[in-house]
Amino acid sequence: MIHAQDLSRAALRRLLRQARRQLSAQQQRQAARDLQRRMAQHPLFRRARHIALYLPADGEIDPRPLLKAAQKRGKATYLPVLSRWPHTHMTFQRVGNGERWRNNRYGIAEPLPDRGRQREPWALDLVLLPLVGFDERGGRLGMGKGFYDRTLAYLGRRKIWRKPTLLGLAHECQKVDRLDLASWDVPLQGIVSDAGWYGALAQAPRSLRRQAG
Repeated sequence: MIHAQDLSRAALRRLLRQARRQLSAQQQRQAARDLQRRMAQHPLFRRARHIALYLPADGEIDPRPLLKAAQKRGKATYLPVLSRWPHTHMTFQRVGNGERWRNNRYGIAEPLPDRGRQREPWALDLVLLPLVGFDERGGRLGMGKGFYDRTLAYLGRRKIWRKPTLLGLAHECQKVDRLDLASWDVPLQGIVSDAGWYGALAQAPRSLRRQAG
């Protein structure tokens, strides 16, 4: 396991991004299947009606099997859309069949913006977000751009946090011993890898997580 305390955040990001990029196509496909198996029958996923996911890039674990499973069950699914201006703004937009796409400034596909199909974060039930690194407590190291932290910053000002549930998704090789969280980092309720659950939800009552895999 990588000892995060020995590295700067920038160096840790480089090391973990390299680790996930080195996974073979077969390993990536297997990880996506394992993730789908762990998540699809979990009560959090089954109960959620409005779910935000992402399209994988740079070796991120692939949630598209989960996206398809959600749509097959009649759930509303959303993907992040970056604003042209201001550059720091991100929204969540519903996607379905016949979607029109563009590449954002990072080369990641996203639906063409349509405000009528966008939904506020507080109106989502479940947000599945990517990460670069994580620890067993549920700490998350992102790409450093801050899109999710800014979009979800309002949660840190709430005494009672009801929606959405925030889960990070990752390859098991992205786990480190311990992460020091910054003041702006939005806490997650859990992290799901191809090998298991971490964070607060890993300690949840068995009735809630018995179907997690």
